[in-house]
Parts: sequence; C-alpha cells; structure tokens
Amino acid sequence: MSTKEVDRHLAKIQEPQHSTLQALRKLIREVIPEAEEVISYGFPGYKLDGKIICGFDAFKNHCSFFPHSSLVIPELEKELVNYKTSKGALQFAIDKPLPKTLVRKLISTRIRLLRQAQKS
Repeated sequence: MSTKEVDRHLAKIQEPQHSTLQALRKLIREVIPEAEEVISYGFPGYKLDGKIICGFDAFKNHCSFFPHSSLVIPELEKELVNYKTSKGALQFAIDKPLPKTLVRKLISTRIRLLRQAQKS
C-alpha cells in the first residue's frame, strides 16, 4: 500500500521537481532495494528493520533529502559544501537529481550510524 501512497504523493508534484524526485526514488531503491517504501512525516520515506533511513520531498524553490538523523550531514560536511544544509535536511536543485555517489554515501552513513546506536 505504501508504494501506491508514494505514487499518489509524487503525482501531485509539478515538473521539474516530479522528474527529479522520481530519479531520486529510483536511485534510493537501487541502493537499498530491501527497504520498505512508506509515507513518513507526510513525505516519501524508506524503512529498514522498522527504522526510517531517508526520505525526500519537493518545495517551491528546491527539493530536499532527509537522512532522518542529525548526525549524517555533519559527518559528510566536505561532500556537501555545494549544497544548502540544516541539521536534518539537504536541499538540492529542483531540476538536478543528487549524484548517485552522494546518495550512496548519505544512505550508508545513516545505516552505519543507526547500527552503531543499536549496539550501544
């Protein structure tokens, strides 16, 4: 059911954000194919073992990637110098998807930090 909810959510988004987010969605599914696609906090998200790994959405002048951890963005500070960031979000252009290598790093960092926290 959640995949259909994500489909409905993305169907409401205008171009060029729609295509940009569809490309990001495809990439996330390649990186973590075992993740469950959900709507979380009102936008598309991806869960592994019941924990949110990441999410994304469109806004008027940008798109955002949410790593669902305030630790991910500071850890990748050098890779994110060309993006506007906050503790919990990475903003990117409405018409240019994030690079595959960056998405892989964001997701792998989130998963690693989550596993470290679970061991503690």
